[in-house]
Amino acid sequence: MNWVSAIVVYVILWWLVFFMTLPFGVKSPHEVGEVVEPGNSDGAPVNPRVWLKVGITTAIAAVLWGIAYYLITSDLLSFRRP
Repeated sequence: MNWVSAIVVYVILWWLVFFMTLPFGVKSPHEVGEVVEPGNSDGAPVNPRVWLKVGITTAIAAVLWGIAYYLITSDLLSFRRP
């Protein structure tokens, strides 16, 4: 695996994990008991904690990338005929 394909695999894994972690811990103003201000959406999260999710996503994507790198570079998983 060259460095370009390694970066592409990491970016794809990062975005997949990021979109999976976005809904965790999100609460709407109605669940918290706050009043929605005029002009704001009723479903807008109160505290989305995006930077925490970015950090968690980076760690999980790095682990998954390491597993993918091992599987691709080793002969354990190969789609080529011997």
